[in-house]
Amino acid sequence: MAKHRMDKPQTGAFKAATTAVVAGSIALGGSLALAAAPADAAPIKIPNVGTFDVPDNLLPGNLKAPKLDGNFGTPQQVRAKKALAAAESKIGSPYVYGAAGPNAFDCSGLTSWAYKQAGKIIPRDSYGQMGGGTPVASLAQAKPGDILIFNGGGHAGIYAGNGVMVHSSTEGVPVQRAKVNTMSLTAIRRY
Repeated sequence: MAKHRMDKPQTGAFKAATTAVVAGSIALGGSLALAAAPADAAPIKIPNVGTFDVPDNLLPGNLKAPKLDGNFGTPQQVRAKKALAAAESKIGSPYVYGAAGPNAFDCSGLTSWAYKQAGKIIPRDSYGQMGGGTPVASLAQAKPGDILIFNGGGHAGIYAGNGVMVHSSTEGVPVQRAKVNTMSLTAIRRY
């Protein structure tokens, strides 16, 4: 970006430079034109480019920040949130032994399906899930989206936070939220 001062009257393309300021890149290949207004200017020095006078009131008051989707955090945290949301979207779906979605689930079928929806392939059965991921030492350290393993590896669910999980437990009982039974909790894994 260069700055040119001209003392003579301006016409054509040069006249536009007195009525707007082009400020950076807004989107790939885009820019934003802002109306120039008389104001005190502060010099801004950009190394290897030059010094520019930037008006104090460069941005209009109605310029708003873009709306963000709230998916912030590490890729693992974002994936865990998505997996939990996928599992929660199946609350009420029937339990069917050996099923892994999208309309019916057994316990590990729900957890593996949920993580697949979040873009992560994890082992299909609860014993494989118990052996994978990163171990979490206790329920107090568990985060929403962690896989909970029960009964020595015979059951799995997804931690929802606050001592609650989402799981598909047994024939005749649909996918549901339930309190975590710490007596039978065997392992916690983070994927």
